[in-house]
Amino acid sequence: MSSTAPFPKESDAKGAFVRQDSVFRGRVTADGSSGFPAVAGRYHLYVSLACPWAHRAVIVRALKGLENAIDITVVDPIRDERGWRFLPDQPDPLHGWTYLSEGYRKSDPDFDGRVTVPVLWDKETQAIVNNESSEIIEMLNAEFDAVAGRPDLDLYPQALRGEIDALNAQIYDTVNNGVYRSGFAATQEAYEEAVLPLFATLDELEERLASRRFLFGAEQTLADWRLFTTLVRFDPVYHGHFKCNVRKLAEYPNLFGYLRDLHQTPGVADTVDMDHIKRHYYVTHTSINPTQVVPIGPDQDLAAPHGRESL
Repeated sequence: MSSTAPFPKESDAKGAFVRQDSVFRGRVTADGSSGFPAVAGRYHLYVSLACPWAHRAVIVRALKGLENAIDITVVDPIRDERGWRFLPDQPDPLHGWTYLSEGYRKSDPDFDGRVTVPVLWDKETQAIVNNESSEIIEMLNAEFDAVAGRPDLDLYPQALRGEIDALNAQIYDTVNNGVYRSGFAATQEAYEEAVLPLFATLDELEERLASRRFLFGAEQTLADWRLFTTLVRFDPVYHGHFKCNVRKLAEYPNLFGYLRDLHQTPGVADTVDMDHIKRHYYVTHTSINPTQVVPIGPDQDLAAPHGRESL
């Protein structure tokens, strides 16, 4: 295995990136039966605006109108071997930490994995409740309705959950994680095993979105937002930096229109920080981009008409 893999502990013998599992898997529930009741002011989100996994949580928090119920802290987009750090002008408001790893060690002194975001922190127990983005967004969608500005919005309807879960599993494996498996591959074989299924799935999604405004029809679901955070980073980062260059997203008429449609959802554009996104990837991954030069392009207008209203 090549020693140039960005995360050697998460590379297998073939040089393929094998993402670590999230270890904090507590659940906040509306009725408090889990020991973590969904009350306003108790929980805090630590996120990076650069990270697609954390970006999901930022979006769902905004769409559900939970800004006054769950505070949020944004970490510095530049990370090093010590992990995510706090910006000087946006310090950790709860503990004065310099690095988020301090919260991981406080929650579990034996934790020795990679520090990730998002983190859902419990102020009462002074520990991490959950650091798995897919579970955090499900909790934000359903468990905090009593304190949400949009309790009527359900992005994970019961009738569609089986279909949503199945599509999410495919998109996670080949797209959300597929771009990382392509970019972090340390061998040609591992790269090709990741990048070809990535574009096969994008081709399928392009066809699916020819007749549907969103992945499951006229209404947005969590599946759309899980996909969105990868698509909005695709041409600016993954196409070049991660060698996902079979095609640009802009070459997919339906997918690119779908991206613009989602981006124009009220409140969503404010969650997209392209400066954080590009600086994080191009400056942090020195084994991929040793010069740390951040490209200016691409010039893409996500505010342009998407033309998908009639679907």
